[in-house]
Amino acid sequence: MSKLWGGRYTGVTDELMWAFNASINFDRRLASADVRGSIAYARAIARVGVLTESEAAQIVAGLERIAGEFERGEFQFQTSDEDIHTAVERRLGELIGAAAGKLHTGRSRNDQVATDVRLFMMDELRALSERLRATQQAIVHKAEVHLDLLMPGYTHLQPAQPVRFSHWLMSYFWMLQRDRERLTDLLKRVSRCPLGAGALAGNAYGIDREALARELGFAGVTENSMDAVSDRDMILETLSWAAILGGHLSRLAEDLILYSSVEFGFLRLAERYTTGSSIMPQKRNPDSMELVRGKTGRLVGNLMGMIVTVKGIPSTYDKDLQEDKEPLLDTLDTLHMVLPIVAGVIETLEVNAEAMRSALVEGLLATDLADYLVKRGLPFREAHKLV
Repeated sequence: MSKLWGGRYTGVTDELMWAFNASINFDRRLASADVRGSIAYARAIARVGVLTESEAAQIVAGLERIAGEFERGEFQFQTSDEDIHTAVERRLGELIGAAAGKLHTGRSRNDQVATDVRLFMMDELRALSERLRATQQAIVHKAEVHLDLLMPGYTHLQPAQPVRFSHWLMSYFWMLQRDRERLTDLLKRVSRCPLGAGALAGNAYGIDREALARELGFAGVTENSMDAVSDRDMILETLSWAAILGGHLSRLAEDLILYSSVEFGFLRLAERYTTGSSIMPQKRNPDSMELVRGKTGRLVGNLMGMIVTVKGIPSTYDKDLQEDKEPLLDTLDTLHMVLPIVAGVIETLEVNAEAMRSALVEGLLATDLADYLVKRGLPFREAHKLV
């Protein structure tokens, strides 16, 4: 079994240890980013004379063919593929021969994987930003249709004051707006290229890291090579952002569950976003929103797990950091599923205006009466007591 790191080894790796150490089962999701980074790196080392023009052309052509295999689902993984980097380099060797062995010159899997993850994240986070925007649009459109509809507002889940239904719904728009702003700010820090940091001490061949970053679409480069290979702040920030977003979506889900219950009757979720009961024929369960509420737990759990993973590792790269991808991938996948569901529920929501009007009891005007007395000259505390 060929290993990228096997030069000094003569024995056989324990079979369980090989499976324990391998990451190919999940980091194959980074395939496109890995090939993109390798193409740019091949050109970078060609510019400093590590590769001839012919070798660089061979490598780039081979990598582009591999990219096509991934895109078409034709790439064949092997048991010797420890990670996505091994798989790509192994396949490149099969396609072009010995020249493939020059691609890794001056590069470590430490800076390679950090680059792959950031490239992958930039694409994913931009896509999530659009899904978040679509959810906001659904909220705005539903609010516009019911702009003047009144309903009870609640504090402590007790009737408080009359509010507009649109005002209640738009409160979630502004929560999601802060989430979008946080995401925009987060992307600035994701968009830093670590390629050229090597294992920890930089690149010995003098490649132009700024040019490399521009070619890959990064806004700039990481400043310190030791920090570059161990930095997972961009993942921690993403998981934190996702947990906050999940909290907002969970609160919206809880309101929708309550307001669509028989006891409230303000709203009705479309059939396509509800399920029935296997034993009670009359049931119409808001499972879509219950799952949104429930999945917030895994978003928070992914953040907590990653914080614990990185809190005590020494500098610089340590294998603990291989644990970063599964929570990241799970969080991104969860949000890609949750956001369109929430948008769909809002878009198809049926509003029961009569039930809302019926719930507008006189007691909701108590504060207005106190304010009226204040305008007639009473101190507010006295008005409050009188009311």
